[in-house]
This record gives sequence, structure tokens and C-alpha cells, in this order.
Amino acid sequence: MQYVRSILAFVVLLAVPFRALAVETTVTGIPLDAPWKVTIYHLARTTFIHPAWGWQHGERNYDIAMQLARAENMQVDTDVLFAACILHDMAAFPPYQAKGEHGDVAARESEPILRDAGFPMAKFPAVQAAMRGHMYYSDPGNEAAAILLHDADSLDFLGAIAAVRMLSLTGATKESAAAAIAQLRGFIHDIPPRLITNAARKMGTQRVAELTAFLDAYDVESFGGKLP
Repeated sequence: MQYVRSILAFVVLLAVPFRALAVETTVTGIPLDAPWKVTIYHLARTTFIHPAWGWQHGERNYDIAMQLARAENMQVDTDVLFAACILHDMAAFPPYQAKGEHGDVAARESEPILRDAGFPMAKFPAVQAAMRGHMYYSDPGNEAAAILLHDADSLDFLGAIAAVRMLSLTGATKESAAAAIAQLRGFIHDIPPRLITNAARKMGTQRVAELTAFLDAYDVESFGGKLP
């Protein structure tokens, strides 16, 4: 019996390190493998609430960016990528709203937030560069995290998700819906040539087809926009 108890105790001791290795994850399974990531993600989940620009958009950007990185065999600093993806649209939400281009605002306003959360601030300039270059019409430069965020954010303006995001911004008028439809048509034309990675271009082709089919169907079913 003493031998059995000793074996069980040994097994329990072996299990402790494995329990300690358990890492919290985001909704889509992104590992929150540092305390600062837990803090930043909690901030996003509780503050960035919006169907177009909210925390889900930032999480999608990270997931898509990592898909692109794997497809392109690109080495990326996931600390930089996570911080930039989760916080790049923070300027859309109080108390972080400020005048200026929203990527520049995020690059400025995110500094104390990341510092207080324990982010390794030697990497912060790379986060700022990614934030400033994330829009499809922007030049992200040559850093991997910035390129990947740029392409991932651009792809979120194409496909079915783009239709849902843009239409969520409309009011209860025919004119507001028409403006969103026109903007989506513009994305189909403007975004694909600005995608940088081959993997994003390939994904973009599929998403353009999805979005085009949706908009064409809407045009038919609304009699060319004559009916709301």
C-alpha cells in the first residue's frame, strides 16, 4: 500500500507542471501566453464593442495575419502582431477618440496602455509602424508584422464579412444603404491591387467573388436599387 501511495504521489507531482503550462486563449484560440496579452484582450473585449470596428475585427486580423504568415513562410514577432491587431482601431472608442488619422491616434494612445500592461516596450516602435500602415491605402513598410496586418485588415473589407461590417454602419434609410453598397463596390475595385502578399491576393480573389455575388444579387432583388 505504501508503494502504491508513493507512485500516486509521484504522478501528482508530474502533473503539476503540465497544469501550470495551461494557457488561456481568445475566442478563436489565440494563446494569451503573457500576462500583458490577457490584460489587452480583456480591455478589447470590454471596451471595443462595435460590429464593424470592435474586438472581433482585431481578433480576425490576427488570425488572418497568421494564416498569411504560414502560407508565405514569413517569420513574425507575435507580440508585435497581437498588440497591433488588437489595438489598431482603438481610436474609434472612448476614451481614446482623438482628432487625426486613426492609425496615428492608436500609435500614440496605445503607448501608456501597453506599458502599464507589461508589454516589452523595446518592440513598441514596430507596433506603431504596423498601426500607422494598416489601412489598405497605406504603405506598411518592410516589417513582417506591418505587412501582415495591412493585408489582413484589407481582406476584412472584402467577402461576406465586409458586407456585414459596412451594412452595420447604415441607418434606417435607403440612402444610407446605397452609400454602403457603393463603398463595397469601391472596395472590390480599390483593395485587390494593394494587397502585398501572394497569399492575400489569392484569398482576396475568393473574397471579391463572394462580395460581388452578394452585391449583384442585391441589385437584382432591389430592382437596381429602385426599391429599399
